[in-house]
Amino acid sequence: MSEPTENPLLSSGYEIPFDRVRGEHVEPAVKVLLDEARHRLDALTRASGARTYENTLHALEEVTGRLDQAMNVISHFESAVTTPELRAAYNAVQPEVSEFMSGISLSDEVWRALKSFDATEEAKALTGARRRFLRKTVDDFRRSGADLDPAGKERLRAIEVELAKLTLRFGQNVLDATNAFELVVEDRARLAGLPESALSAARDSAERKGLKGYRFTLQAPSYLPVMTYLDDAELREQMWRAFNTRATAAEIDNRPILRRVLELRQEKAKLLGFATFADLVLEDRMARSGDEARRFVKTLRERTLPFFARENEELFAFRRELEGADAAPLRPWDVGYYAEKLRRARYDFDEEALRPYFPQDGVVAGLFEIAKRLYGVRIEPWLDAPVWHPSVRAYRMFEEDGKQSASFYLDFLPREDKRDGAWMHGIVTGAHDGRGDARHLEVLAGSFTPPVGDGPALLTHREVETLFHEFGHMMHHASSRVDVRSLAGTNVAWDFVELPSQIMENWCWERGALDLFARHHVTGEAIPEELYQRMRAARSFRAANAMMRQLGFAELDLSLHVDWKPGEEDAMALARAVLERHAAVPLPDDYAMVASFSHLFSSPVGYAAGYYSYKWAEVLDADAFSRFQQEGLFSRAVGEAFRERILARGDSEEPSTLYKDFMGRGPRLDALFERSGLT
Repeated sequence: MSEPTENPLLSSGYEIPFDRVRGEHVEPAVKVLLDEARHRLDALTRASGARTYENTLHALEEVTGRLDQAMNVISHFESAVTTPELRAAYNAVQPEVSEFMSGISLSDEVWRALKSFDATEEAKALTGARRRFLRKTVDDFRRSGADLDPAGKERLRAIEVELAKLTLRFGQNVLDATNAFELVVEDRARLAGLPESALSAARDSAERKGLKGYRFTLQAPSYLPVMTYLDDAELREQMWRAFNTRATAAEIDNRPILRRVLELRQEKAKLLGFATFADLVLEDRMARSGDEARRFVKTLRERTLPFFARENEELFAFRRELEGADAAPLRPWDVGYYAEKLRRARYDFDEEALRPYFPQDGVVAGLFEIAKRLYGVRIEPWLDAPVWHPSVRAYRMFEEDGKQSASFYLDFLPREDKRDGAWMHGIVTGAHDGRGDARHLEVLAGSFTPPVGDGPALLTHREVETLFHEFGHMMHHASSRVDVRSLAGTNVAWDFVELPSQIMENWCWERGALDLFARHHVTGEAIPEELYQRMRAARSFRAANAMMRQLGFAELDLSLHVDWKPGEEDAMALARAVLERHAAVPLPDDYAMVASFSHLFSSPVGYAAGYYSYKWAEVLDADAFSRFQQEGLFSRAVGEAFRERILARGDSEEPSTLYKDFMGRGPRLDALFERSGLT
């Protein structure tokens, strides 16, 4: 075991030695950093003299500074390149870290220090981000149990530790269940309908495993083409059922974990004086309460329902056109398949026709060029950066004055030691307070289509959108100019955090932007105008179904965190019933997607009671993008305004204020429906 002085997790610098981090480093590093944090906390409570911003609020923020960074790195490794040793070490340290973190707001000494400072003239004179930091910190302490009696505090500590353990295990189970499944097909004839790109990837996957034929997994680049193109309904059903019953087998079962997490969240809310967990979580967000979030979801659903019903009638009618009046009713594993056929028939558009125009390197280069035009930043390769996997690439971002503001990593390759999906992880958040390095460090990761043979990785348009989305999160974090670390970067209200990411997706649909990067990987030609127009026309295809799918997840989330009561209703049955009301066709009795719903259950809070924020932010992004449409797709003035008034300001002001600063008014709900063609 390495000595603490050699431990890469104890590196407090900006350039983290990712290439040297191993599972054996986790426990000794966390022990050192916990001891350091306890010493800092003790120094805060024992500070002599009058209470000041420096010896109270700033000191409080510094208590966990190095520990936070190390845990960010450890969490990143668990998501992107886990090993049995690292997982075991992470599981071992998480409870103690969680107990310490939650214990800060339950400390009588810290609470007294904070209230003492709050009563000083210096506190009353604070302005800007520092004033907001004080108010939010006091509110957070109260919401975290600072006013509870000793017995209540002890119970809350136990709840937080148990939640940390359970939600970590939930996420690990999803990864294990995803990796446990494979479908190997030797008969090429059974794979009719699949595009050549999917066949090549499946053949490569089988060869890497020493298997004959074609290997399919539940990772998105493998799963989605099967559900979209494969003619064999039996194989589609097998894949669909495997995906939607993940983590429900006897050996890997998230159902009891899910129920216990819901019980603990509910108990925590009651202990803290809130009617529901949703009310606890949303008090500090734009929606403010579970009821308000629900009203928002209901409004969108009621406006969408007529279009939703019409789309589903059209899809079944289309199947009858193809197969006769006695065609079987659609099943869940048929919907994506027939929808793609209908889209081709209606718009003469096949998304696979776009893939040759999206070589990964070209998309990345175009994305950087768009960032330069909008925000004036220059992004260059960081060639000697330490990385955790040979496929990872690193970059540095420079401002117009030549100063480096951030570095970031791109990790695109699907791997069995890496969780599915896509995400941006802020590793280091710099505070612009003049005390030290204010640069930022991020990781943008996901499971994108890998290269086949010697050819380039060719992305789908959906993957391009995903990349732009996560880059939007990265720009939010990297653009921060806030002098309080806790309010910097993406540390904003959860129902505001998706605005900077979702707005970036709009450039994936604009001709002027696509011409910067959508070039055929062989000929270098831009997307033909006829194909582009078909793509645009197909954009709103089954938009009501896409809307209802997200609203279903939002309503499920709110139902579980508002309505569900232990012992009165099975959480799995409730989840199935809610999602079926938002599904195009009835769902099987064993449908259990919620058992792998990591957004809700792989962290103590995460998107729990906040999944509605995707649609909330989509309303904001559709409306905010209208300003670019009116004043110029690459308007430097609008880009700078967006960066200065939203991206750079983190949580230094109320999100509604930031939005109005940029738009000059509040958001219009109609903008989302207009963009979706639901008018």
